[in-house]
Amino acid sequence: MIEKRTVAFHTLGCKVNQYDTQAMRERFEAAGYRTVEFEEKADVYVVNTCTVTGTGDQKSMKTIRRCHRQNPEAAIVVAGCLAQRAADELKLPGVRLVLGTQRRGEVVELLHQALCRDCTLIAVETLRQAPFERLTVHMHEGHTRATMKIQEGCDRWCTYCIIPSVRGPIRSRPLDEIRAEAESLADAGFREVVLTGIHLTSYGREQHGAITLLDAIRTVHGVPGIARIRLGSLEPVIVTADFVAGIAALPKVCHQFHLALQSGSDTVLARMRRRYTSGEFLAACRLLREAFDDCALTTDVMTGFPGETQEEFEQTIATCRAAGFARMHVFPYSERAGTKAAEMPGSVPNHLREARARALIAVGRELEEAALQGRVGQVERVLIEEVDAQGVGVGYSSGYLRVHVPGARAGEIVRAKILGVENHELKGAL
Repeated sequence: MIEKRTVAFHTLGCKVNQYDTQAMRERFEAAGYRTVEFEEKADVYVVNTCTVTGTGDQKSMKTIRRCHRQNPEAAIVVAGCLAQRAADELKLPGVRLVLGTQRRGEVVELLHQALCRDCTLIAVETLRQAPFERLTVHMHEGHTRATMKIQEGCDRWCTYCIIPSVRGPIRSRPLDEIRAEAESLADAGFREVVLTGIHLTSYGREQHGAITLLDAIRTVHGVPGIARIRLGSLEPVIVTADFVAGIAALPKVCHQFHLALQSGSDTVLARMRRRYTSGEFLAACRLLREAFDDCALTTDVMTGFPGETQEEFEQTIATCRAAGFARMHVFPYSERAGTKAAEMPGSVPNHLREARARALIAVGRELEEAALQGRVGQVERVLIEEVDAQGVGVGYSSGYLRVHVPGARAGEIVRAKILGVENHELKGAL
């Protein structure tokens, strides 16, 4: 019997990258490869890179070099945002294919071309007129929740962000393809679908109102077998009365909403070119809370943006407290060459960026604990994802809070009364 060639994958960055990696994994497996764990010796390594921050670049480069150390004979494929931005810098030992943010569906054929030519093939396309790449995913690592990419690209050009240049213009997945993949996922047993994109709020905008994000949500909502729909990161500008009324009419939509704040200071938001004020952000939060009494709001916040004063940082803390987030992802600002922010005066020293991040993380933990305590005594619908070693079902509520429920089985959606909080997680009973 001929031994199958092996392939291993490593993904850095966002849920969109995770989706793209899974699509490439399925292409390799369809071509006869066997997937192994990334820590194992493999014939091919695929590294899907991130370039949102300098840390993302460093981790990507470190991972590529690690692949070569694990197996100096392996062929390495480098894909994703860093590959799109800096392809020539990735001609490292072992790298045979550099693939940007298009042509992921051709990854196997392109790698075989490179191996036949005994060269490093750069397959990075210009994104100016790029179509939505029709990647389809049928499997996911978990057994209950699946991610579905429905949007690509961004044209917002926030002053700190490199993503528009490495992901290209906005493109939206057709509704019939969205329904077909949702049906496939339902047939495979997935109960929850997470709709994601590079700038999900822009879904359909390039079609001048012909379709909107609400249309995409309604399309998935109509698929039998899909019990819950969770939305990826949204911009607060999408949270209008009409949008909230639209999702409130769809009982499958989870009441957890990730609204990207970035800063709670109006002057910093203006320098970031974020297109909303802190007051408008808080108004969006109020609209959601008025519509959903169990609403859970999560966010991203940056500290140390160029010129950020102590007063502006304190405004961010005040806005976060007023929003009452259930969870916050806090990170210090990182310069990206090629962005307007990298050329702005008033660079904040690294130690101050990090100190402010630590202070804001502490605020986030306080708010998270308050959100958890606020669910005690309530009844939550929990999608059980696994059963732990003690036989306790563990899963997530509609608000994406982790809940332990004795007696619940994996794959079930159960009603659980929340009895208490332990180690930042909820304890419930059927």
